[in-house]
Amino acid sequence: MVNPYAFTQVPKVAQVEGIQFTPQAKGQYPAIVLLHDRWGLVTPVKEMALRLACEGYVVLVPNLYGRQGGMVTANADVAQALMERLNEDQVLQDINASCEFLNANLAEDAALEQTKRNLHGVVGLGMGGALALRFACRRRRLKAAVAFYSLIPDGPEIAKQLWCPVLYHAVAPEESAPDEQLEAFRQVAEREGKDVRIERYADASIGFCDETYKERYRPDLAKQAWDTTITFLNSILRAS
Repeated sequence: MVNPYAFTQVPKVAQVEGIQFTPQAKGQYPAIVLLHDRWGLVTPVKEMALRLACEGYVVLVPNLYGRQGGMVTANADVAQALMERLNEDQVLQDINASCEFLNANLAEDAALEQTKRNLHGVVGLGMGGALALRFACRRRRLKAAVAFYSLIPDGPEIAKQLWCPVLYHAVAPEESAPDEQLEAFRQVAEREGKDVRIERYADASIGFCDETYKERYRPDLAKQAWDTTITFLNSILRAS
């Protein structure tokens, strides 16, 4: 028998929602999973995904608040509440599912034919940066991770668990990881033979890459961070 409600029923298992961007030119490209900050999947994140696609990457942006209704906000208190309600294990599962989706060969998604399998990097902003570092400790097949102005979860010792090279963009110490923590992070990574690269922007604030933050936006540093990120990703994902 045919279920007449099949197209309208809500699945009982969690569904990962997201937006996918693909380069215009036909070909096979490495992929990036882009993780948004505590504000949700807002316009500047989508614009960053588009720029990454223009650099020659298939980009998937999962809505990390999908299990909370997919909210976006410009209110700091609401953003903080959304972030605090995140179930980290579930979100890391969703990020992993995003990578597996990029590995899939689905007839209904022709864009996936342009995705190179198991050639993935993860880029995260703020909250997403901390999740990128955690995910770099979870997925062995991950090739690269980039974190913008995030905390370092679990402190410097997390470097021992990394499976891939990491690029960390650090802002003013009072807004992200303190200088001594960053130095300890670097030292642990060096001692353990991990590839960790730290870029410092000591007089910049969280959001210095975001044009919508008029009082924080630093176009010179934003370009520097972008160029460094693309060079880092290309050196790994295009060399494989």
